[in-house]
Amino acid sequence: MSETILIPPAGEVGEQSGLPAGKHPAGGRPARKRATRGHEKGRPFWMLLPGGILMLLVIVVPLVVAVVMSTLDLDQYTLQSWLRAPFIGLQNYVEAVTSSSLLRSIGISVSFAVIAAVVTMPIGLAAALATQNTFRGRALIRSLFLIPYVLPAFVVGTLWRTMLQPGGVVDSTLSSAGIHTGLWLNGPLSFWSLILVQIWTSWPFFYLLVLAGLQSVDHEVHEAAALDGATWWIKLRDVILPYLRGPIFLALIIAFLHNINAFTLPFVLFGVPAPVDVDVLPVLTYVTSFQSFRFGLSAAMAICSLVLIAIPLFVYLRAVKLDSGEEEKR
Repeated sequence: MSETILIPPAGEVGEQSGLPAGKHPAGGRPARKRATRGHEKGRPFWMLLPGGILMLLVIVVPLVVAVVMSTLDLDQYTLQSWLRAPFIGLQNYVEAVTSSSLLRSIGISVSFAVIAAVVTMPIGLAAALATQNTFRGRALIRSLFLIPYVLPAFVVGTLWRTMLQPGGVVDSTLSSAGIHTGLWLNGPLSFWSLILVQIWTSWPFFYLLVLAGLQSVDHEVHEAAALDGATWWIKLRDVILPYLRGPIFLALIIAFLHNINAFTLPFVLFGVPAPVDVDVLPVLTYVTSFQSFRFGLSAAMAICSLVLIAIPLFVYLRAVKLDSGEEEKR
């Protein structure tokens, strides 16, 4: 006898298997995919959490503490219980602007940073152009160019302090040529001595950034310029410099920020109290805090320094945004 096979309706299959009608066990996969997608969607925020905590501890918390300290009458007598120090509001800022040498130090720091960065830029550009093409001993020359930059600022300051002493190497060399300059580390020449040492130690930074920018110039562009018979000046002006605009601008901004924050080099080169012509803002803040013990006043000076640094940083970020073609959302 032949057996009759009964096939239940689709609804009954779903009821017997515990699944909705018309669904199969494989139908659970879309739900798992949706859950996985939701988990992956929130994953970047969890990955940013360690960096966010580190920034909070290293940047935000010290900044808040500095702002609070700048509003307190904090000195050597109230330092141990600084949370109970008298609150004086903006009085430290008013004193820093009107009764201290803050404005003069800002002028010295800005002029020093601008002059050193602008003079250093063509030196680094010339060195990068000179070592761009392959020649025998290029690796050795490039390594020697980096020596001033990799030396610690303390070593550079000590070396040049010894060389610029009265009767030192610099004085002896110039005297043999009939040039008598006077004191390098005190008086009007101290400002230019600081600029000279800063140029010597920071020009390899421009060299590195410009050399990296030169690698982005297409080889076909060089060939096209050579076929057109372009001279080296036209090639530099119309072919190479447009490619280097971004690296040069970035190097200028970073060099300015580095120079305006320079503390170790002027501190080692001139000591404290520094000559009036090289009383840069970081050294003034240090002297106010750790020699005069006016911690609230020095915190106000540090906040002013932060504002001064934020201006060129904002200009750079704005320029990068415009250069990338992004428009500001209105």
